[in-house]
Amino acid sequence: MLKKSLSGLTLAALLFSAGSAVAADYKIDKQGQHAFVQFRIQHLGYSWLYGSFKDFDGGFTFDENNPAADKVNVTINTSSVDTNHAERDKHLRSAEFLNVAKFPQATFVSTGVKKEGEKLDISGDLTLNGVTKPVTLQAKLLGQGKDPWGGYRAGFEAAGKIALKEFNITTDLGPASQDVQLIISLEGIRQ
Repeated sequence: MLKKSLSGLTLAALLFSAGSAVAADYKIDKQGQHAFVQFRIQHLGYSWLYGSFKDFDGGFTFDENNPAADKVNVTINTSSVDTNHAERDKHLRSAEFLNVAKFPQATFVSTGVKKEGEKLDISGDLTLNGVTKPVTLQAKLLGQGKDPWGGYRAGFEAAGKIALKEFNITTDLGPASQDVQLIISLEGIRQ
């Protein structure tokens, strides 16, 4: 009977460790343009204005078989905002928008991940301009596997939307420009 119990414990330990081995931590590969944090907003309702944050860092935990174990943590240096227009970027860094002198970083920390088919809903807390609000990103695994340098990578794309006023950005840009769409593409290297 003791032998039977030990075999059950050994089997349980093996199953537990096998499940743990599936979850892996990844560091975002921001070198060589393998990761982007971009946004777009309507300009007067006539066109889209695109921008990005050039300086950010973070990582994620990914377990394909257990999305509830997945986590995301990203820090963005808000002064790195770039819309390909120096005067506009200076204005976006001002107290009217991102207030980078007072709030030099924005963060996203996930609070939960749910999978429906190929889609992942990543809920989390976005802190921007000194305000923290819940945000949900719709994400999709683009692919995963070995790279040519002996590492292992996983890549995702994600999208979401935030209302400027919810983050104390109250400058009125007109009725078509109340929300900002987020466009994110991340490739991570397994650690």
